[in-house]
Amino acid sequence: MPPPRNLPARLIDQLRQADWLTRDRVIAWGFVLFIEELLLLAFLALWQHGVFVPVQSPPASDFVSFYAAGKLALAGTPQLAYDQAAHYLAQQQATDPSSPHQYFFYPPVYLILCAGLASMPYFVAFALFQACTLGMFIVMMRRLLREQGAGWLAPLLAFPAVFWTLGLGQNAFLTAALFGGFTLMVDRRPVGAGILLGALCYKPHFGLLVPGALIAGRRWVAFAAATITVAWLVGISIALFGWQTWQAYLTAFAHSGEVYDSGAIDFAGMVTPYGAARLLGFAPWPAYAVQGGAALFMAVLIALLWRGNASRNLRAASMLSATLLAVPLALLYDKLLALVAIGWLLREARERGFLPWEKLVLVTVYPLALLTWTAGEAFHLPLGPMVTCAILVLCLRRVWLGRPAGKATPPPRGIGYAPALGANP
Repeated sequence: MPPPRNLPARLIDQLRQADWLTRDRVIAWGFVLFIEELLLLAFLALWQHGVFVPVQSPPASDFVSFYAAGKLALAGTPQLAYDQAAHYLAQQQATDPSSPHQYFFYPPVYLILCAGLASMPYFVAFALFQACTLGMFIVMMRRLLREQGAGWLAPLLAFPAVFWTLGLGQNAFLTAALFGGFTLMVDRRPVGAGILLGALCYKPHFGLLVPGALIAGRRWVAFAAATITVAWLVGISIALFGWQTWQAYLTAFAHSGEVYDSGAIDFAGMVTPYGAARLLGFAPWPAYAVQGGAALFMAVLIALLWRGNASRNLRAASMLSATLLAVPLALLYDKLLALVAIGWLLREARERGFLPWEKLVLVTVYPLALLTWTAGEAFHLPLGPMVTCAILVLCLRRVWLGRPAGKATPPPRGIGYAPALGANP
């Protein structure tokens, strides 16, 4: 009869397999975290608007930047969206005159959406934009995870990037919906995938790794559809706003680095290698060298993965997580791409079983993502890129192994488990 294992060994085994991490527990814990974050968001909103104590300078959401740019476009002066003084004046007229300036460095294709939003009252536009883009994100994630019911929404909405997006009025729901939709459709509906990817051109740096991946994977139809979509959107923006608006944008973009290098955008909020290097005390150019090395490594890695025999799940998860490490600018709300990558990893685990330690790493992402800004501010600890690296390592581990070694954890009752609902989309 074998001797009983000691307590540390049993504890390590419990953490390694994490069989206690059932679907019901994940949903319950997700619901608790969601309620806590919702209450915290409400408290911060009331506090920042002087409900508890007077505030000298009221905050401004990032959405006011979009709204002010749209107002300038509707006024017939879209090029002034890239003039900081004019844009700040439009922002002050839209909200509180004493609020800080929120910069606008989006290409003119984004002015098409901004102008539509600016045709409505500010708070109506804010609520409609957030509700519609959140709805798009949920629909995409439901399709990805193949879930039914509403319980799965608790851990989804409890992901900290959701609250950063809501609190700041950012466009991360739209970005994640388009990028996630592209990964869902690229193999089977390449034209639709290319259209979604092309629509992401309002954040062109997020497509940094995609051309190399599409070329390496010989996805020529998706590549062509994305190229045509970008050309079409650029053409519409030129027809609506003129060449001078693009000239103003390119001038503003050329000087945008001065804003980010100055620390006007908190380094603790950046989730890229560049942000990590600046947080650790690097000067701008050494930090750019770190970022450049990371981008080159990620480009080669993703091209190899898309050229090889990795499953669609792992190709998509790797692309999403590697993008956050390749681009020089990604902020806390952009971590929604990491959540989409986790969704793809869960699909892979559902099909082939969870690997040892995988459940524990995935669930640990939540508290680490929640503490990213605090750890950066207080301890100069760059948790943002560390979390993304952990997700990418899980992807590469599965690619390396090809399939789970040993006896796979059976699909029932794990994180994100759902019964198969027909063929993959």
